[in-house]
Amino acid sequence: MSNDVHKPVRYGTSVKDGAEKAQPWRIFLKHYAHPLNDCIQQWPDNPSDYRDKMGDYVTKARQLAIELMSAITESLGIGPKYLENKMEDGMQVMAVNCYPKCPEPHLALRLAPHSDHSCITILHHSSCGLEIMDGSAGTWRLVPELHGALQVLVGDHMEVLSNGLYKSTIHRVTLNNDKTRVSIASLHSMGMDEKMAPAEELITDEYPKKYKESSFQDFLNFLTRTDILEGKTFIESLKIN
Repeated sequence: MSNDVHKPVRYGTSVKDGAEKAQPWRIFLKHYAHPLNDCIQQWPDNPSDYRDKMGDYVTKARQLAIELMSAITESLGIGPKYLENKMEDGMQVMAVNCYPKCPEPHLALRLAPHSDHSCITILHHSSCGLEIMDGSAGTWRLVPELHGALQVLVGDHMEVLSNGLYKSTIHRVTLNNDKTRVSIASLHSMGMDEKMAPAEELITDEYPKKYKESSFQDFLNFLTRTDILEGKTFIESLKIN
């Protein structure tokens, strides 16, 4: 258990764990997943098949993420291989979240609205509970449950790369008193210290550069000095006024 966001493997709970402020109503396990051979020995070995099953899942999720990124950069007109090498050598972080049944969901802290500082996030979950912000209407929309389907969220890195053509997905989690919800999020980005900046091909006099460059390491440093429960977001700190 650790509150140090720089740890490659850590877990936490909704218990205060010595902190003055309450934490969201969830139990989570986060760990790095690439390169797999360097990471897997640090993962939990209980249950005994966790490493084998999660190892198989992260490998396939990574393959999917690289294919999706290729399609996204092609859609931007900068070519399907624009980030191929950097994504191959990049970060993959797994976040396994458990949201227990909550007796008073209106009183508990849910996971605060946020966007992921990744290129994309691939999400698998056991039941409904994810809400995304409809920016045009300023309202929250519940993502419908499609059994067996994976959901893909655009992250901050993609908003920066596209110079705002793609928008990172602001999302949150709802709580309920009926059943426990489990989600597995696979976050994909470039290397820890690799800086993401708007693609030069997308910067023109009509559409000037809108974002400062940043790395995943910069994001972790932001988390250490910022209370996300107060609604502060990293993407806002990157915008050029």
